[in-house]
Amino acid sequence: MYDAIVVGARCAGAPTAMLLAQAGYRILVLDKSAYGSDTLSSHLIHQPGVAALARWGLLEQVRASGCPPLQRTTYQVADIRIEGYARGASGQPTEFAPRRRVLDALLVDAAATAGAEYRERCRVTGLLGDGAGRVIGVEGRQGSLSFTEHARLVIGADGMRSTVAELVEAPHSVQDPLLTCAYYMYWQNLPAELELYERTGSWVATVPTNDDATLVLVYFPQSRFEEVRADARRAYQEQIRTTTPALYERMRAGTPVERLSGSGDQRNFFRQAAGPGWVLVGDAGHHKDSITARGMSDAFLQVENLVREVGGTLGGDPEQLDAALVRFARDRDATLAAGYQATLGVARLAPAHEERLALLRAVQSDPELVGIYLDVVAGVTSIDALYTPKLLALL
Repeated sequence: MYDAIVVGARCAGAPTAMLLAQAGYRILVLDKSAYGSDTLSSHLIHQPGVAALARWGLLEQVRASGCPPLQRTTYQVADIRIEGYARGASGQPTEFAPRRRVLDALLVDAAATAGAEYRERCRVTGLLGDGAGRVIGVEGRQGSLSFTEHARLVIGADGMRSTVAELVEAPHSVQDPLLTCAYYMYWQNLPAELELYERTGSWVATVPTNDDATLVLVYFPQSRFEEVRADARRAYQEQIRTTTPALYERMRAGTPVERLSGSGDQRNFFRQAAGPGWVLVGDAGHHKDSITARGMSDAFLQVENLVREVGGTLGGDPEQLDAALVRFARDRDATLAAGYQATLGVARLAPAHEERLALLRAVQSDPELVGIYLDVVAGVTSIDALYTPKLLALL
């Protein structure tokens, strides 16, 4: 029997397995994809997530992969252009945006090094129960072979469309409509920093990543999804041209290096986080629009909170484990609620209110305020921290 089975081996599942294995637990990690495979992602890890990688001893491996540190941010809306540097979190002032084929493989390797057993190309098809409502393991398939494995805890870290969540029938505690559709492409010969461009009905971002490539992401209102997908390449280029003509001109000298990809299924929800013998972590339990790129940093936060709560309970009384899962669920909802609402606000792609524009005009005039504002964007601090005497004097 395993102490825990982790279903999903990406940015929530692999570090969960790593930290539990480091604590001495017997861990099995199952992933439906192949090792080192890519996945749809904005890549961006904000400073709180970077700080987690540093705590885990993995940040230098991200650096060594050739992923550039993102130190300076540009944000433009209307006549306002905010440029500068976030203050950061836990001594980490920069962000990183590694390709997922790089980051996820790195995390799986760290979990395996810690002692977790990793199996790729495994599909979970069912959960085992004790007859009294407690989950005690999984059943699944790896190629043509069927398997069953038992564990004290099954951890669903298998993404927005979580099989574990479906099998336990985890209800949504919060659910909001789809707000955007997003398309992206990788470019070379396109020098860029982390750049964010906002216009009513549009959001464009540039994100430097591995291999001297720049990811250019474009967001549209969900209401335009069918129109956009009919000719996605044309819509992608036109959205960039009308939102940020200067970037559009820069891209003329660039070279697209992979096909255009996109999604109109960016769900917004909180699911019930846990029950007897099971728990959801990362996107499996909570997902929001990728426009603020909070997913990976928030997943790392959930991972550390979960391991902190269940550590010391996996080999003991099941009631103690259940109590730890209740604490994790309560903390998850309280910690992530404000960021969820902030993301919904951005994803609506609504016209900017004049009050907000006045605030941003004041912010752009002062480097200290710029640093605080960029911390807010990255989820380092709340918007309340921006209302300093200096800002109030400028309004």
